Amino acid sequence: MWNKLLYMASFLLWSLGLWAQPVPGEDENIPYLVTFGGHGLPTWGDDDRTQIFFFKVPAAYKGPVYLRVFDPDIGGALDEVRLGFNTKVKFSIYGGKNAYSAYERRDVSGKESKGKYAGNLLVAKTFGNDPEYDSKWYTFGPFNPVEGEFASHYDGYIFKVIAEGMVGDDGNIYKYYLSTNPDRNKRIEGANAFTYKYTFRLPHKPGSVSHIYPYIDEHVISVEQNNFDFDQDGIIRLVSVAKRSEKVMTSGQAEWKGSKHEIVQEELNTSLDVQFIKRNFQRNNNIVFYIQNQYGEFLPFWTIPIGGVPKYNYGIKAKRKSGGN
Repeated sequence: MWNKLLYMASFLLWSLGLWAQPVPGEDENIPYLVTFGGHGLPTWGDDDRTQIFFFKVPAAYKGPVYLRVFDPDIGGALDEVRLGFNTKVKFSIYGGKNAYSAYERRDVSGKESKGKYAGNLLVAKTFGNDPEYDSKWYTFGPFNPVEGEFASHYDGYIFKVIAEGMVGDDGNIYKYYLSTNPDRNKRIEGANAFTYKYTFRLPHKPGSVSHIYPYIDEHVISVEQNNFDFDQDGIIRLVSVAKRSEKVMTSGQAEWKGSKHEIVQEELNTSLDVQFIKRNFQRNNNIVFYIQNQYGEFLPFWTIPIGGVPKYNYGIKAKRKSGGN
């Protein structure tokens, strides 16, 4: 009885959007995002030196919003140096018509997506080896929520944030926070963030488990996962309400590996839990990951998983989903 009440209370808190909006998210156990300079080597774990996130602000929220970046510079203790810090990374924030709706996901060839720079450029700033920003928060904004692009199916306004390596070959290690306050991290109830291609730093400690959460809508029959430069640093597996543990193919250094996985009826309109289970003592391991449905459409990874963190249900007898759209 108490377990059921605790579960219901946890789900209520999630549904009301009372969690914070750090990116990476609190349930992901991912220490930082990673973007290398424009001349970064793929062997260091970033295939295209670009990371794109979308932030959703609920339509009901009427106050100003701020996008805060922790450690936006490239220098100091956190960032990954190659021969000497020579890197610049530009952060750009887009809103308005087409900022989200015109975006087409990247394909495995690494070609730039159509719509990458679509929308209204609201602000941009390039960071280099700037000690004044080292291990500190830098705040963009304020923004009026209506400066984003309205997405009716999300009942909210979407802002696009691009982190792009311009020059150099070092790694920028950073994270985001969507806030109601310019000077501290304060949640926006009901806000969330997602990306279609995730480039991030794994924890150092062996045995650590990181998570990302692709959402499976009612049209998905199967998915194909692809991971880059995992360096065989453990295992990657899928967990869901119907999958207790399904291993995926994992990559070595500077290579892509993929595998296809069937989706069953019980997994529709839920999130998957992609788990990265670290086995080795390797430090500074960066990885790229994306997942597509049977049509080749890239699925979003929500930092606060839609429907909550999926838990395997021992009572489910999984049924295959019939074909169709």
